Amino acid sequence: MRREGDNMLGLKRQNRAAVLFSLHRYGGLSRKSLAAMLHLTPAAITKIVSELIFEGLIFEDGSVPSDGAGRREITLRLNMQRFCTLGVSIGLKNAILSAVKTDGEILFAETVPIALRAPAEQTIKALCARLLMLAEAHQLDRQTILGVGIAVRGVIGEDGRTVKMSFDALDTENVPICDRAEAYTGYRSVLSNNVRALLSAQMFLSRDQKPESTFFLRCGSGIGAAFSVGDEVLEGDRRQCAEIGHIPVIRRGGKPCHCGKSGCLETIASPAAIVSEAKDRFSKEQTPLLYRLANGESDRITTALVLDAARGGDAGACAIADRAAEALADALKCTVYLLDPGKIVLYGEIFEHPYFASRLSAEMDVGVDAAHAVPMEKSRFNGQLEERAAGLLYTNAFYQNGGIRE
Repeated sequence: MRREGDNMLGLKRQNRAAVLFSLHRYGGLSRKSLAAMLHLTPAAITKIVSELIFEGLIFEDGSVPSDGAGRREITLRLNMQRFCTLGVSIGLKNAILSAVKTDGEILFAETVPIALRAPAEQTIKALCARLLMLAEAHQLDRQTILGVGIAVRGVIGEDGRTVKMSFDALDTENVPICDRAEAYTGYRSVLSNNVRALLSAQMFLSRDQKPESTFFLRCGSGIGAAFSVGDEVLEGDRRQCAEIGHIPVIRRGGKPCHCGKSGCLETIASPAAIVSEAKDRFSKEQTPLLYRLANGESDRITTALVLDAARGGDAGACAIADRAAEALADALKCTVYLLDPGKIVLYGEIFEHPYFASRLSAEMDVGVDAAHAVPMEKSRFNGQLEERAAGLLYTNAFYQNGGIRE
């Protein structure tokens, strides 16, 4: 890792950030506790706290008993209800526009349909205009809006402000989306890949006091993942870290993937792949229970319906679901041996289904020794992060900048 020196302003931001994140993680803390925790002098903490109180970022919330006969300590807390952030999350065929308070409370969220390979410039302009309309309709004071977080499927450019490739969400590569959003909204913006944004939101809302390395797996229409070590979500040299969905698992003859390759994990184990395979096999003979559950209409097939049929003993549905669970488990076991994560977090509706959850768990035990038995858990925010993730990206960036508005 490259290390650089820092000037006094950088040190000030770093110390302010440490105070903000400590109050976020631990809740109420006294000045004395902060000084001891952060190894800063009482005078330094007093100065930082005074600035943050003046700026409205933190407030004093009563006193707590002291250890001796001295003055009672005053509890400090983040003012998480005063400020908010806006969010734009761009996926395949839709975008989510949102506003969240800095504690993750949703102020509004609206899903907007967009075209496949949507025209980038026109789409960004329209989304930003709609976002500002929603903010005005919900009477959000411009002074309380810190900035805009943007989450996009695909690959982020090296500058961290450009969408290098969106896998058919937008029609153009190398889109300077942060520059455009700032011009159209008047607010500073930050950008992330959508799955890394979900993991970042998971970590921010969890307030884990002892953060460990986490492999975060999201199964939605496709398969995505992100990996964190401590407080940091890793990106990789080309900002493509943890692209598990595009590991080639079929060497020849695999189905084409939207990434341009064929035989990717996503073409077998994603919910969309399960539905596609079920439609290919759909008949009274091959999938009898699924055929009855769908009333003989293939257009009614959903992932849940396939898994219900598998749980009911439909051999064809079982073969599809089991193949998906096995392929996904094999890919996850590779990550366990390569990355040695502290835990695996599963995010997506498919993990709520008891049949798939049990099959995946069983497959994860095959061929893994006790030393590599990594805890695997369903996200306790399952289904709740999409509308929060983009906005919380900016909250997190704001705290990292020491709460300094630029």
